[in-house]
Amino acid sequence: MRVAIWAGLIVTLMVPVIAAGFSPYLAWRQPIYIVAGFAGIIGLCLLLVQPLLAGRWLPGLSALRCRHWHRWCGLALVAAVVIHVGGLWITSPPDVVDALLFVSATPFSAWGVIAMWAGFAAAAMGVLRLRLKLRFRFWRLGHAGLASVTILGSVVHALLIEGTMEIMSKIALCGLVLLASVGTLARLRVWDIGRR
Repeated sequence: MRVAIWAGLIVTLMVPVIAAGFSPYLAWRQPIYIVAGFAGIIGLCLLLVQPLLAGRWLPGLSALRCRHWHRWCGLALVAAVVIHVGGLWITSPPDVVDALLFVSATPFSAWGVIAMWAGFAAAAMGVLRLRLKLRFRFWRLGHAGLASVTILGSVVHALLIEGTMEIMSKIALCGLVLLASVGTLARLRVWDIGRR
């Protein structure tokens, strides 16, 4: 059972990436743009792994290891977002500026920017929790809330884009991200501020 779960997760993460590799949109794109696009796809894949680690759904990993890998996965997600946005900036600075200023003509841009800032804030809360001596209740609700905004914004951002990702694998991945996130929030009962 453990092997089947891990194999299923690996296949789930690989299929959207491989499918995107056969996209006809790649034929006329610059290498930097392609790297930026795949960084976005990998970021979406990491958004599936994050709640699975937070909720301790993955077999064979102790609670301590789950927390450890959750932190590293969060940092990898931040790196993927930086590469994604940085690559788009290099290829088309005006479009990125418009997106950051929320004046872009494309609706998916605003969702992506909201998700990006929420993700950065969630990561900062995770890294600085002990240093800032944040109260557990505040941190728990804040981190979960920001993570939820990141997930929702990223999913809407991805679904609105007609680009490199193959549509069916994208919809399936987004659905699994939402399912894993809701399941983890329910399992951890983050709204119960009395829990530790």
